[in-house]
Amino acid sequence: MQFLKKIYQGAVKVELFACGIGFIALIFFVFLSAILRFFRISLSWNIDMALLMLAWTAFLGADLAWRDGQLVGIDLVTRQLPKKVAQVIELLVLIVILFAQAIIFYFGARLAWVERVRTYQSMPIPYAVVTYSLVVAAFSMSISSVIKIYHSFRALITSEVAV
Repeated sequence: MQFLKKIYQGAVKVELFACGIGFIALIFFVFLSAILRFFRISLSWNIDMALLMLAWTAFLGADLAWRDGQLVGIDLVTRQLPKKVAQVIELLVLIVILFAQAIIFYFGARLAWVERVRTYQSMPIPYAVVTYSLVVAAFSMSISSVIKIYHSFRALITSEVAV
C-alpha cells in the first residue's frame, strides 16, 4: 500500500509540474502572438499551440482542484440535514461523479481514436493530442474520486460505530 501511495504522490507532482509548464507555455504563445501581430507578422500555428496548452492546462488544473477540494461546492441543501444524511448524500454524489467520469473517459478515448489521423492545418499534430487531455484528466479525476469515496464511506462507517 505504501508503494502505491508513493506512485500516486509522484503522479500528482508530475501532473502539477505539467500543468504549470502548460500554463507558462499558454501565456508565452498568446503573448508572442500579440507581439508578432503588432509587427504584422502572423503565425497560424501559434494560436493552435496556445489552444492545445489551454486544453491540457484547464483539464489538469480541474483535476488538481478536484483532488484538493478547491472546486466550488454548494452545501445549502446538506448543511441543514443531519450529519448522517449529509454523509450519505455526499457518498451518493461522489458515486454519480465517478460514473460520469467513467463515461467521459470512455467516450473521450473513442473520440481520440477517431481523431488520431486528423491533424491541425498549421501543425503536424493530431487532434487526438487535445482530446487525450480530457481522457487523462478523467482518468486522474476517477482515481481521486475513488479515494474520496473510500474516505467518505469510511467516515460514514466510523460515525455509525461511534453512535
